[in-house]
Amino acid sequence: MSSIGGIVVVFVCVIAGFLMEKGQIAVLLQPAELLIIGGAAIGTVLTANPIRILKKIVIGLVSIVKGAPFPRARYLDTLKMMFDLLAKSRKEGANHHVRDFVCDTMRMVITGGVSAFDLDQMMELDMDVHHQTENQPCEALSTMADALPGLGIVAAVLGIVVTMGALGGPAEEIGRKVASALVGTFLGILLCYGLVGPLSSNMTKIVEEEQSYYHVLRVMMIAFIKGTAPILAVEMGRRAIPEHIRPSFFEVEKACREKVGEPVAESEAA
Repeated sequence: MSSIGGIVVVFVCVIAGFLMEKGQIAVLLQPAELLIIGGAAIGTVLTANPIRILKKIVIGLVSIVKGAPFPRARYLDTLKMMFDLLAKSRKEGANHHVRDFVCDTMRMVITGGVSAFDLDQMMELDMDVHHQTENQPCEALSTMADALPGLGIVAAVLGIVVTMGALGGPAEEIGRKVASALVGTFLGILLCYGLVGPLSSNMTKIVEEEQSYYHVLRVMMIAFIKGTAPILAVEMGRRAIPEHIRPSFFEVEKACREKVGEPVAESEAA
């Protein structure tokens, strides 16, 4: 929701400053210029990207509105889940219903014959491929942002062409057409740096947060594969969590002990 607030601040401040300079708000209402710039920008995205990336752009924009998908609570739940999984794997074998990243790695562990180094390399490769795939919608939106100032110039040039055809008319009409042409440049730059660019940057940060989440899983699994006890592997994973959402040592210990039914000391719970 902070992203929506930021967008509102951008447009409110731009319009308020324009009005403070005695500008006429009606001059900025140029549907033809907006159609040229917006339509051309959307067209470039449609031309340059397959359907799967277009769908991910929509999903990414929705995720910006919904908020970060990897908050502190999700990391704590993951640490509890991994402790339970690693403890069970040590005693009874792997949980084959765990999906994707964890499932594939743990299956390799149970199969045996693969060193911790090789598994780490495989996980790193998996993460790189996933990151590259998830970053494609961000790059597509960033390309659109880069194109907007140029498209604004295109709209401005078309406005000047129209103006040149009306040079013999009243000065007031010529001034109105020049103003309309300049609005095209204004809109292109504003939409680039005030809307689409920041949205692309926000989507990139969400992808980076997901990469951090996978990194935590990787740290815990590699530690376990090397023979580290589950609770210590989870502690190593906890320390890999970004500081601003990292749960405390006692929070994780309490959650893991509750998972296996062990009592928690009052001093630790506090």
